[in-house]
Amino acid sequence: MIPELPAIAQALLDPKAYPDASQPVKMVQTQMSFIFLSGDYVYKIKKPVNLGYLDYTTLDKRRLYCRREVELNQRLCPDTYLGVVPITRGRGDILIGGRGKVIEYAVKMRHLPEAAMMNVLLGNNQVSVAMVTRVARKLVEFHQEAETNATISVFGDINTITRNTEENFSQTIKYISITISQKNYRRIKDYTDAFIENNAYIFRKRIADGKIKDCHGDLHAAHICFTDGICIYDCIEFNDRFRYCDVASEIAFLAMDLDHYGRADLSQSFVNAYVAFSRDRELVQLLNFYKCYRAYVRGKVESFKLDDPDITEEEKTGILAVARRYFELAESYI
Repeated sequence: MIPELPAIAQALLDPKAYPDASQPVKMVQTQMSFIFLSGDYVYKIKKPVNLGYLDYTTLDKRRLYCRREVELNQRLCPDTYLGVVPITRGRGDILIGGRGKVIEYAVKMRHLPEAAMMNVLLGNNQVSVAMVTRVARKLVEFHQEAETNATISVFGDINTITRNTEENFSQTIKYISITISQKNYRRIKDYTDAFIENNAYIFRKRIADGKIKDCHGDLHAAHICFTDGICIYDCIEFNDRFRYCDVASEIAFLAMDLDHYGRADLSQSFVNAYVAFSRDRELVQLLNFYKCYRAYVRGKVESFKLDDPDITEEEKTGILAVARRYFELAESYI
């Protein structure tokens, strides 16, 4: 038992809480979720937090977003997301799918092999041009079918883009001199503001051409698994504003992350393949802007973890280094 954890998290570390566990349960946590690895399955519960950009503070909201998570992720990873299951308390026991009062909900997934994750493969120098080309083709097919309408297109408008970038800068002021230097903060902000002002026509044309879609929203290497085809999972379900975006922004996200792993060659091959398959050559004009934006978002999200009381000081040392690298990468695109 780990006393620092909430009671429900402690209970779910016991294999007896599961209908299908036959071995010790492992737990991973993020700022917004507890994730329990139980043999062939993964159970993900949402923390009752309000982070401003997401609100999981009530049981009804957590059930809603669990359902949304399954629905949205089945677009790119249909065989992995199995459904939403209740967590119950009865006779003092907390169980997955048991009898008694429902106290929480969990997303149930098949356990994807860690060794097949793109971030792990990149660390072992096992990602090829052919592999990123396959990812590009899958994303072109996904984007061609992804929903777009007048409501979604608004999220490609300059006002919305400016709102997103200004939110980034306002939310990271507290991390200046911790994860980002004052100099880099100012350089990135000045570049971002100038690019938006000087390229208004491109943003308007992207809307007119139907390039603003209901995308994945969090397309980095850790969310791609090469198993039984390609599974792209863990999209953003908690805030449509972060998922509705220009396909150029989505492609820039993964291209940026490949740069982060020191594979600019694979990054370029990925972009080239996407442009060739989609014939969206205009995307290249926006690539560095969105790479900068996405790297900054990753630095911001890593910085947020430093405020999480459930994360150990040892973990925070690693988080600090990762956040700094992402902010430095963002500056490199200027």
